[in-house]
Amino acid sequence: MDSVDPDVDVHVPAQRRELARTHGGVLAVIALGGGLGAVARYGISLWLPTTPGHFPWGTFLINVTGCFLIGVLMVRWGQRPLLRPFLGVGILGGFTTFSTYAVETRALLTPGDAPLALAYLFGTLAAAVLAVLVGVALTRTLLGDNR
Repeated sequence: MDSVDPDVDVHVPAQRRELARTHGGVLAVIALGGGLGAVARYGISLWLPTTPGHFPWGTFLINVTGCFLIGVLMVRWGQRPLLRPFLGVGILGGFTTFSTYAVETRALLTPGDAPLALAYLFGTLAAAVLAVLVGVALTRTLLGDNR
C-alpha cells in the first residue's frame, strides 16, 4: 500500500481521490467486518441479556472472547494487508464493546452494587489482558513459533 501524505485536505477533490485510491479497499473491508462483528455481538446480547444489578455476563464474554481472538490475530494474520483490518478492526472492533462495559460499570455504581461494579470493572480488564496473552501464547505454541 502506498503511503498517504499526512496533511491531506479532504475538502480538495484531488486529495480525496488519493485517499479513496489508496485506502478504499481497507475502509470497505473494515466496514463490512464491523457490521458482521456488531451482528454477532447483538446475537450474544440476546442470548445473555444484561439484567440491572447483576453481573453483565454477555458483555464480559464478548470482550474477553474478542481480546483472545485479537491475540490470535496478532500472531497468525499479521502480514496480510486486507485480512487483518477486516478481522481485527472490522469484525473484532464491531464485536467487542468497551463502551457498553463502561456504561454497565456506571450503572452498577449504586450503594448496594458498588462491590459488583468494582469486580466487573477490574475483572474485565484483567481477563481481557490475560485473554490477549493466552491467545498470543497459544497461537505461537500451536504454530511452533518460538518468539
